[in-house]
Amino acid sequence: MAVNLLAPLGGRYGAEALAQALRDAERLGYRLARVDGPDERLCAWIDWTFAPSWWSSEARDGSAWIAYAADGEIVGFAAFGARSRSAPWLQPYRDRRDTGIFGPFGVAEAHRGTGLGAALLTAALCGLAERHTQALIPAVAGERLIASYERRAGARVADTYEYALRPARAVILASGSGTNAQAVIDDARAGRNALDIAAVVCNAAGAQVRERARAAGIADDLVAWDRATQTRADFDERVIAAVAAHAPDLVLLLGWMHLLPAAFLACFPQTINVHPAFLPFDPAADAVVMPDGTAIQAFRGARSPEATIAAGVGWAGVSVHRVTPAADRGGILVRTPLKLAPGTTLDGLRAQLRPLEHGAVAKAIRRWSLGA
Repeated sequence: MAVNLLAPLGGRYGAEALAQALRDAERLGYRLARVDGPDERLCAWIDWTFAPSWWSSEARDGSAWIAYAADGEIVGFAAFGARSRSAPWLQPYRDRRDTGIFGPFGVAEAHRGTGLGAALLTAALCGLAERHTQALIPAVAGERLIASYERRAGARVADTYEYALRPARAVILASGSGTNAQAVIDDARAGRNALDIAAVVCNAAGAQVRERARAAGIADDLVAWDRATQTRADFDERVIAAVAAHAPDLVLLLGWMHLLPAAFLACFPQTINVHPAFLPFDPAADAVVMPDGTAIQAFRGARSPEATIAAGVGWAGVSVHRVTPAADRGGILVRTPLKLAPGTTLDGLRAQLRPLEHGAVAKAIRRWSLGA
């Protein structure tokens, strides 16, 4: 159960209120700075601090006030003004000129309870007041948090609703051990997602993911490619036919080691992939900004972990994205960065990425199922 709150802006959030919020933050030892438009370091910091989360994709589509500690580290943010957010509970408000959308909003755990959150909230509402007469504070859950917004912003409950995950028939494509597939299967069994997993399609006869499918009572469809006797086009047609036989609403690529042709995506446009690297939101970018502000190569392709270790960079990560004909350049659903210790090995990196992949895939499925 969650609520949408509406907070009146009126004359309460003008220049004087903003100046006071900035002074309050400074007195507490923080510096607030406003950004209008994407701030890639902030997005990466959000992904790191609140993982797994899709807040970064929402924060980058509007404006934000960012809180910095004395050492220059980001410690909090309050986003506002995004219009591209697609969650069903936002639809009645997206085109209302009198209403601006607040959030997402978060403060690093070590800096909560300091008063910083109140300063950020005020600054963001002042930003909305420049163009709107009321602020929508969406998807608020919990009596204490609702009461906090009522007290701090004069908000009132406008809508009450339950998060509704749309049921979906899914097919998993995988080529290897299937730990991600197992995590999705376990979540489906426990009711943590709303997927009916119709089949696992695999292109390797000895892959462990096939055993996992059979153990779960899920159809195990082997579509192997004999390169000596079969063309790639014929193989692609067999994969399309195998998936189409199960009429899926969603296709999950969980360690599938072949690029998919445009014909596959024309048949199954709702296809998402987990990739073992931290990818940029901009599909044309070949570098990605990390939480500390450094930029590293966007490691795309089948051997991303190997490329990460070979490059000697200090960061890695995982991304779950929509699949397009351009490899690893589809829209990001969820991503999570990983700080690497010096001397991290390839096996060590893979071991650290595995639980991050499980969490990111689960969150991405939830986002897709919510229509967000």
